[in-house]
Formats: sequence, structure tokens, C-alpha cells
Amino acid sequence: MSWFESWFDGIKASFIKCFIREDRYKMLLEGVGVTVKVAILAAVIGLIIGFIIAQCNLSKIKLLNIIGKVYTDIIRGTPSVTQLMIIYFVIFATVLWPKWVIAAIAFGINSGAYVSEIIRAGILSIDKGQTEAGRSLGLSSGQTMMLIVVPQAVKNIFPAMCNEFITLIKETAIVGYVGLMDIQKAGDFIKTATYSPYMPLIGTAVIYFVIIKVLTIVLRRLENRLRKSEQR
Repeated sequence: MSWFESWFDGIKASFIKCFIREDRYKMLLEGVGVTVKVAILAAVIGLIIGFIIAQCNLSKIKLLNIIGKVYTDIIRGTPSVTQLMIIYFVIFATVLWPKWVIAAIAFGINSGAYVSEIIRAGILSIDKGQTEAGRSLGLSSGQTMMLIVVPQAVKNIFPAMCNEFITLIKETAIVGYVGLMDIQKAGDFIKTATYSPYMPLIGTAVIYFVIIKVLTIVLRRLENRLRKSEQR
């Protein structure tokens, strides 16, 4: 038997031991579901919060500016794992909600600070003449923002929003701190049960890579469609 066959047999045995035996692969599938659920809900929450905070930062009202800046500074200045634990073990300690929902809220609050800067930059990239044109047509400032400025800004901020969502998926790897069985936690459980660190870690990395690669392809196609519609 050559060294390659010996190495391959070892890899095969390790794969069976870690993923096939006792149906441990099901934990990884469950982890994928948890990761996707948390990331999607967090992205929605982050988008809503980000839009509100962006409006606060762009507002001429000083109090709203202060609220927006304080929120952004606090969230961007503290680790996401610390925020997750504070929200889960302190703020929502007595709330009987599913763990993944609370985790999604924590990540959504975190993401909102970064999304707000993306949206703010996108809005500022639109020529002021567009706002003046809207107001001259009799639209209110709110109507001008929602009907004229925001639709144009979406095309500018879409790539950055895609990157934020991809980052959000990878950041959810810390939800194991609050007892959620995500992809990373499932890999850690398999590693502990089999005393084999190599295969579970590689398997976890491959799963994350595949998810993000597929997501990148889908989002890139959506971006290309937006660009094509802009050129027509």
C-alpha cells in the first residue's frame, strides 16, 4: 500500500467516524438551519435599524444626531460577542423567546450600526439636485427621500450591503456562547465527541465556504441585473 492510499484511508476513516457514525452529520445540517435563520432575521432587523439611524445621522435635529452618533459609537466600539451576551443574559434574561430569535436581535442591533453608515453614504452620494427636483414637484421631504433618493441610493449601496450580509453569516459563529447549535457549535461538539479536531474543523470551514460562495454568486447576479436596468 502506497503512502497516498494509506493517507486516503485515514481521511476516509476519520470522515466516517466524525460525520457518518451516529448520524453526526445531522447536527451540522441543524447548525446550517440555525445559522441561516439567525443571519436572515438579523439582516432584516439590521436593515430597519440602519435606515432609522441613518436618518437620525442625516437629520438637522441635534437630538436625533446625538442619538445616531451615540448608538453607532457604542455598537462599533464594543465586541459583538459582548453585545450578544449582554442582550441574551441581561436584557432578554427573563424573556421566553427562542434562543435564535434573541441571537438574531443581538446581531441585528450590531449590524444596524454598520448598515446605517452604508445607507448614509449611499444617500449622500445622490446629487442634491434630485432632492430639489422632488421638492419643486410638491413632494414633502419624506416623500422625496422615499420616492426619489432612496431608490437611486439602493444601487449604490447594494454591493456594500451584500458584503455586510456575508460578514453577518460568519459572525454568527459565536452564537454557541448562548447555547445555540449552529455550524461552529456542531463542529465543536463533534470534535469533543470523537477526539478528532482535524476533520470537524475542516468540515465546518467547508460548509461556511460553500454557503458564502453560493450566496456571493446569487448576490452578484442580482447586482448585475441592477446595473443592467440602470443602463437602459
